[in-house]
Formats: sequence, structure tokens, C-alpha cells
Amino acid sequence: MKLTVGWLYPDLMSTYGDRGNILCLKKRCEWRGIEFEVLSINHETKIDELKSIDLLFGGGAQDHEQEIVMKDLRKKGKAIKELIDQDLPALFVCGSPQLMGKYYEPAEGKRIKGLEIFDMISVHPGPNEPRLIGNIAAKVDSSLFKTEFIVGFENHGGRTYLGQKAKPFAKVIKGYGNNGEDQTEGVVYKNAIGCYFHGPLLPKNPEIADYLIKISLERKYKKLIKLKKLNDSLELKAKTAIAKRLTSAV
Repeated sequence: MKLTVGWLYPDLMSTYGDRGNILCLKKRCEWRGIEFEVLSINHETKIDELKSIDLLFGGGAQDHEQEIVMKDLRKKGKAIKELIDQDLPALFVCGSPQLMGKYYEPAEGKRIKGLEIFDMISVHPGPNEPRLIGNIAAKVDSSLFKTEFIVGFENHGGRTYLGQKAKPFAKVIKGYGNNGEDQTEGVVYKNAIGCYFHGPLLPKNPEIADYLIKISLERKYKKLIKLKKLNDSLELKAKTAIAKRLTSAV
């Protein structure tokens, strides 16, 4: 089997160690004998090339880089939206899910219109408002992700607010999440996940990595996939220790 991951603008959107998500997917595939390939999606990528990917990934970026990215991403927006509507798995972290929403308003400059894949808006309250920074723990749907909680690190100035049709990825136990107000963290649409979890997310939460690998292969090969079990004892002990340090609710 082979897994091809499309990585959105890696030179412009890889803040706070988000590259580690790609490395995690790569190693977890290699340990299972699954061939792994990365397609860097940038200004030179043709729309037809997007059809070859099995999983889409986008990392974080600063406001200026997001504006640069969006000028080109908008040209590919229709094709990306069609793939997501066709159940293509995706993981968007920090800046990239903001671009997949209805719009993002930076601290300075014009509103950036998004691809409208997620029913949400993101607004930066202004340069004098505090950023939402710190370690974070949140609860997820254990029947879907095979874990009850996830941990990570967040650092974002934007506040995200979900629309009526949007489903949150997780519920904040400790930290800020989407906006520091309603305990929502991230968003889910079909097989696409958006979140503010840096750290990066997948090495700290291997269950989410395996979920993405599994559903990507099942969609590609049109059959149920049972992944070989890996020894994640160290990763899971570290995750539990971090969560217990953050809150006694886990």
C-alpha cells in the first residue's frame, strides 16, 4: 500500500513544528511497510496533481504569509473543496483552517476570504489584545479517534467562531481553544479536521495519526484496513503525564 500526502505550501506554512506532523505520518507508515510520499502543494502545482493525494495537510503561518498563500490557494479552492466533499481526509492546523473557513480578519489589513469548507469565521481582535498561548488538553470523540483526550500547544491571535452547521473537533479541558470563550476546539467537516493544536499534534497524539492513515487508505483502496499495532507506550505515558499536569479532570 502507498499513502500520498499533499502538504500545503510547506515553505510558507510550517510554524511551531508543524513539519513534525508529516514526519510522524511518514514513520508510522514506514514501520508498517506502507510506502509514503509527500506532494508539496505550492504556486507551481497543477490542479490535476491534487487528484493523486490521499490525505491533505496544512500547517500554521503568520498573517502576512497567509495572505500570500491565499492568493494562490483561491485558484485551487474549487478542486480542494470538491475533494473534501468527496471525503478526502485532511488535517489543518492553526493558520490553515482559518483559510478554510468563511473568512479571516487579521489584526491589520483587509479581510481574507476563505474557501468556505468549514462553517466558521476567524477574527484577530487587534495588536493590543493578548495572544492565546499555552499548553492545552481537550476531550475528543473516543468512538471515532480511539482516545478520550488530546494534548498540545496553542499560540494564536485569531479567535474562531463556529457556525450552526459546524461540529467542533474537541472540547477544551484546559487552555483556550477556538476563542477562549465557549470551550470549543477546532472543527470537523466530513473527514477534514481543523484545529489550533501545535506541538505538533500527531507525535503527541498517535491515535489521531493512525485515524488519518486508516481512513485515507480505506478511501483509496475501498476496503477496511486494519493497521499493524505499534508500541506507543512512551508516547501515551508522556501524553497522560502532560494532561495530568494540566488538569485533574483527565
